Amino acid sequence: MATFNYARPQATADRLIKRYGQTGSVKRIAPPDPVNGGDPVEASYPAKLVPMEYEAREIDGTVILSGDMEIYISSVGLGVVPTVGDLVTASGKTFRIINADPNNYDGVTNVVFIVQGRIAS
Repeated sequence: MATFNYARPQATADRLIKRYGQTGSVKRIAPPDPVNGGDPVEASYPAKLVPMEYEAREIDGTVILSGDMEIYISSVGLGVVPTVGDLVTASGKTFRIINADPNNYDGVTNVVFIVQGRIAS
């Protein structure tokens, strides 16, 4: 049985995000060393992404709140896998990732990252 080539849908997602999306960033803040202390370390990764508002029927007031954004992030060339707690800059606003889905069906290829972002305060 032949295996599915996930590089093709990854390339399609990347092409569409580059065409219709915008440039943003994913920022990860690592906590200080628990033994030596110090300041938190920030690392910012440039990203191509598409922020979209959730439809009214998807906003339930508990998991998805009004103002939350569904953000599609291209996995091609991104130096980090976006996770809960990371910050995403899109449309001139900063969103904290509340929920993340790497769309990794074969355990190897991240097709596209779909994250739920909430305005960071």
